[in-house]
Amino acid sequence: MDFKVGVISGDGIGPEIVREAKKVLDRVGEAFGHSFAYDEILMGGVSIDATGEPLTDGAIAQAKAADAVLMGSIGGNTSTSPWYKLPANLRPEAGLLKLRKSLNLFANLRPAYLYGELREACPLRDDIIGDGFDMMIMRELTGGLYFGERVTEERDGVMTAVDTLSYNEHEIRRIAKRGFDIARKRRKKVTSVDKANVLDSSRLWRKVVEEVAKGYPEVALEHMLVDNCAMQLVKDPGQFDVILTENMFGDILSDEASMVTGSIGMLSSASLNDTKFGLYEPSGGSAPDIAGKGIANPIATILSAAMMLRYSFDLDREADAVEEAVRQVLKEGYRTADIMPQGEDKAQVTQVGTEKMGDLVAQRISPA
Repeated sequence: MDFKVGVISGDGIGPEIVREAKKVLDRVGEAFGHSFAYDEILMGGVSIDATGEPLTDGAIAQAKAADAVLMGSIGGNTSTSPWYKLPANLRPEAGLLKLRKSLNLFANLRPAYLYGELREACPLRDDIIGDGFDMMIMRELTGGLYFGERVTEERDGVMTAVDTLSYNEHEIRRIAKRGFDIARKRRKKVTSVDKANVLDSSRLWRKVVEEVAKGYPEVALEHMLVDNCAMQLVKDPGQFDVILTENMFGDILSDEASMVTGSIGMLSSASLNDTKFGLYEPSGGSAPDIAGKGIANPIATILSAAMMLRYSFDLDREADAVEEAVRQVLKEGYRTADIMPQGEDKAQVTQVGTEKMGDLVAQRISPA
């Protein structure tokens, strides 16, 4: 089969990690008889430098013409980059928000899984890790505080900034259904995270989620306040199956979950709309401090490409092959700098750079 993949390499380490994911996809194509054609799309800082905008209408049209989009990372150093001296609507991250809204990417999936080979990279004690954990964070992506009305103005002689948190029942219901659908294929448990003791938007969230849950009697539902969830992620991560939450809470909790797995460089993500189309990206940032050094971990981007194979292209066998190749490389003791163990355990593993890690994963992809 032939697939057209829009590619947003972006800024910082983005081009380095995307290069390795494309290498893996090309190997999948060779092994399973597919072809992937790539269309490079400008977004973020590189787009600002080239066009004066973080995302042009032409770039949006390119993305819509693709079967799916693979992205690296966008943005730079917020304290030193000239991009962050621009108005907020012209900064790199504004391009990402615009893309999500333009493509109606309302459902963000962020799996957090602890590989047995990376137990030593997990910051939690062995008794907390137990048999490991495997959760899916379902984050609503096009509503809430990030997309609400905002204003900064002088009021009664005092500069005042206002950000509006808004959700309607339709936005909540569609992400809740997606969360319950995924839970039904996993361990059949949804933890809905909100702040219903304080926020009206969370009280509506809880009400609608309970209505949706009635259509999934085989899936257990529990509610958890966001501050308690943040605590529980480091106290007992194994209790979670699907975490369903709104935009800002999901942004924060998924980054916390990534570090519990050992490194944000291991956390893939998918952002989906109502069709098979999706945007696939690692959950980490552009890491400008290590850009160009060849040490960034490409595994999250590679695993994001595997999610693309699974969710947009319905190539489960091929996605399994990529995920198994990653497991095999880790089992053989290869590590990038961010997941290297400390002390005596270092002698048991081999540190490799970005390109070598991509080579190792690609070499282990097999249709068998």
